[in-house]
Amino acid sequence: MTLTGAFCLFSAFSCGGGSKVSSAAKEEVETKVDVPRFNADSAYLYIKEQVNFGPRVPNTKGHVACGDYLAKRLEGFGARVISQSADLIAFDGTLLKARNIIGSYKPESKKRIALFAHWDTRPWADNDADKKNERTPILGANDGASGVGVLLEIARLVNDRQPELGIDIIFLDAEDYGAPQFYEGEHREESWCLGAQYWARNRHVEGYNARFGILLDMVGGANSVFVKESYSEEFAPDINKKVWNAAKKIGYGNLFVDGNGGYITDDHLFINRMSRIKTIDIIASDSRGGDFVSTWHTIDDNMEHIDKNTLKAVGQTVLEVIYNEK
Repeated sequence: MTLTGAFCLFSAFSCGGGSKVSSAAKEEVETKVDVPRFNADSAYLYIKEQVNFGPRVPNTKGHVACGDYLAKRLEGFGARVISQSADLIAFDGTLLKARNIIGSYKPESKKRIALFAHWDTRPWADNDADKKNERTPILGANDGASGVGVLLEIARLVNDRQPELGIDIIFLDAEDYGAPQFYEGEHREESWCLGAQYWARNRHVEGYNARFGILLDMVGGANSVFVKESYSEEFAPDINKKVWNAAKKIGYGNLFVDGNGGYITDDHLFINRMSRIKTIDIIASDSRGGDFVSTWHTIDDNMEHIDKNTLKAVGQTVLEVIYNEK
């Protein structure tokens, strides 16, 4: 993914009155907060298992092995699994053997929520401070594996007790094969997020639609905050509001900051443009709310920088949203 524009943070504070709440309203509130508890240790394990395959760059053995692992995990968690295999052309003409992996719960239901993350990793550490590393593939513990790890834990919990709406967990491929910074040719927006573009044109079920989508990207880093990404605000401001309100309600307002972020070319952009499913991007910036986290597209994107508190905040927030949707 790429970032354009700067982040601008602001905070808002409010205090509620002491109005009485009817017994019916109390019962409704109690029902809404009755959601599964996200296990950050479990999500951390799923991230580590992905990283153990090494870089998951398309056309590599690690990529193939990890794809099989993800499909088996989803099957083990009771999902109906569909793999979309596609030959996708990269910015430099490379033919990528890509695979989108979809796990569906309550597939018969027309009322659905789509949860996305990309599972491939960057072929180059082109943002590394040491130029000697810029052509080294990254491990992608945060940029790739963290979103997938959170969604695998959500899949485990959904299998145990399903929410009212059908859930689709969609692992998108070839997100991070966009032109590197050192590439001297044309840098096009469409060189990124190839798996998302393919899925948006060829959805896994004919006529597929969802009430909304949530994309998770770089959701496991230490010292991260989440502000409202600008394309998300443009296409799905109501979903942004729903998610940030849920985070605040359950005590994570310090991480989900009610501020405005820059425009980020990520999978959700093409899903919004091409499928018309309004989708937001939960994507981290550094603790100042400025740029991407410091490990972005560097060789330091490893397990040392994965923080279970960040995983817990994101995972519990997403659960809060999907289990309260009627």
